[in-house]
Amino acid sequence: MNPIIKLSDNAANRIKEIMSSAEKNALGVRVSVKSGGCAGMSYVMEYSKELNPTDEVIEDKGVKVFIDSAAVMYLLGTEMDYKKEEFSSTFVFNNPNETERCGCGESFKID
Repeated sequence: MNPIIKLSDNAANRIKEIMSSAEKNALGVRVSVKSGGCAGMSYVMEYSKELNPTDEVIEDKGVKVFIDSAAVMYLLGTEMDYKKEEFSSTFVFNNPNETERCGCGESFKID
């Protein structure tokens, strides 16, 4: 079975950097989605301090990513990347399920 999300090398390296300075009780990063933004939904990343029994756990390239169970259906087949540009750096979700994305790139829609 394919993983729910795949991590690019850049994303995995950035998560390793983040985790090296995280609080000791952080297990990894959690990815979820929430309602909001101009297109309807947005991605949320935060530290995961405990494993929820319903979480999906992706272990890839030496890092752990916890996927909120409510987000799984929205994230199937997504590649998580990390882009560093001159004035900003951010995680990017290349999601084949998106049918619309707002102009600022902060939110998306799935039909």
